[in-house]
Amino acid sequence: MSLLELTVGQLLEKQAAAHPDHEAFVYPEKDIRKTYAEFNDMTNEVAKGLMSLGIEKGEHVAMWSDNKPEWLLSQFASGKMGGVLVTVNTNYRAQELEYLLKQSDSSTLILAEEFKGTSYIDILKEICPELESCEKGDLQSERLPFLKNVVVLSDKSYPGCYSWQDLLDMGLTIKDEELEARSQSLSYKDVINMQYTSGTTGFPKGVMLSHDNIVNNGNQVADCMKLTEEDRLCIPVPFFHCFGCVLGTLAAVSKGSTMVILEQFDPKNVLKAVKDESCTALHGVPTMFIAELNHPDFEELKPTTLRTGIMAGSTCPMEVMKSVMEDMGADEITIAYGQTESSPVITQTKADDPIDLRVRSVGKAHPNVEVKVIEPATGEEAERGIPGELCTRGYLVMEGYYKNEEATSAAIDPDGWLHTGDIAVMDDHGYVEITGRMKDMIIRGGENVYPREIEEFLYQHPDVLDVQVVGIPDQKYGEEIMAWIIPKEGKTIDEQNIREFCDGRISKHKIPRYIHFTDEYPMTASGKIQKFRLRENALELLNTHRS
Repeated sequence: MSLLELTVGQLLEKQAAAHPDHEAFVYPEKDIRKTYAEFNDMTNEVAKGLMSLGIEKGEHVAMWSDNKPEWLLSQFASGKMGGVLVTVNTNYRAQELEYLLKQSDSSTLILAEEFKGTSYIDILKEICPELESCEKGDLQSERLPFLKNVVVLSDKSYPGCYSWQDLLDMGLTIKDEELEARSQSLSYKDVINMQYTSGTTGFPKGVMLSHDNIVNNGNQVADCMKLTEEDRLCIPVPFFHCFGCVLGTLAAVSKGSTMVILEQFDPKNVLKAVKDESCTALHGVPTMFIAELNHPDFEELKPTTLRTGIMAGSTCPMEVMKSVMEDMGADEITIAYGQTESSPVITQTKADDPIDLRVRSVGKAHPNVEVKVIEPATGEEAERGIPGELCTRGYLVMEGYYKNEEATSAAIDPDGWLHTGDIAVMDDHGYVEITGRMKDMIIRGGENVYPREIEEFLYQHPDVLDVQVVGIPDQKYGEEIMAWIIPKEGKTIDEQNIREFCDGRISKHKIPRYIHFTDEYPMTASGKIQKFRLRENALELLNTHRS
């Protein structure tokens, strides 16, 4: 299969020409509906607005908002005028925002007024007090020397800030020919998107992704789901993450599908959107699907039109996968695996793969993608069926980490292989199973224990809603196993009950020494469970009990 040689902007223009009157996106909660022709026209207006701010090709534009229409328009507008869209985690606070804006050298920040009751404006003022007294477009910030423009997604007027309407009005001063000339000057090999790693392991790093990276990844993701212009894809995952803006928007646009978008995840609103809009595809991380399946109104809002979608973001429990296929009707749902550094998808199951492969594996490498499993100690390729570190090579590998050559060299070896840090097993047919992060593997008394194996087993307990397994230091065995369990609503289980469930069914050394019940897990905004926080919390709990 040949790769597309298109910019993000050209991808949209191609669909607007092919399907001008076809519905491009719907915001059911706002009653907004736009065709591909309208979507393309609106994007041009925003692209001209960005040019009117003086933003040059390759300049960095940070976007800090939930999945608002302006986010979608900015993604494709930056793809037309060449500004690099820097995506900002919606959960960020002052210190993290300052770090990202400074590290990324962003000259422009587009932001929502607030998110889930937190004022983004107040946070920005905290790190940038000069906003109160500066002229619009002429910010001189001591802590953020690169930042010049601030655009607020609001009709309200804020000192030193443009409104979204200001941006559109200023764009009227840019001629169509100027935008066309700018678009023509772009190469599909240019960096167009910068995603910051989710910070589950320390300071976030700016992953530089090109048009080539994300346009092709979105297209191949869509192929695995067999998406066409007839499909309607519900996107409740955040745009600031690759799941939203590559597996979601770019995958849909690559085939002219309709996007049904939710600004924020809410299980009932997702079920309602799928039902009301006759969605055929749905994306989500496992915790989202669990919340939908266990919602009190599930039977009333049970999907009847779903066919496919993607479950990704963290390991997908087999029982949840089966429920999504059987109870939600998404019998062609796929599992995708990857990371931001690989644009993001490396392997994916296909809509017509046998069920056992779709629940057991994360599929095979996409076309034009190489995958190998190596023995971490030697770097040699491991035999099929033997666990090792998964590495990948091809068009999908990032351009590097922004201003961080040391980390780039550590991630990508001289032969161009990206080292993922994930433990994988590949079978004789090329199907990959991810058994954990190298840093998550538990070594108990010299035995390698993979948390995923124990989690999959405990999911089978009828009263367990969710489970996460971590290793914690132990003087005798080096590490011991701890299970964090969320019980199903209305169910009461205790440690004894769990141990009896394990006894005789899994090896003694794999039965968790410590079991703790909880209501929720520490999460990143993109829905990834932060296992390092669970380990920290476990140590605090144990120290409290011992003292």
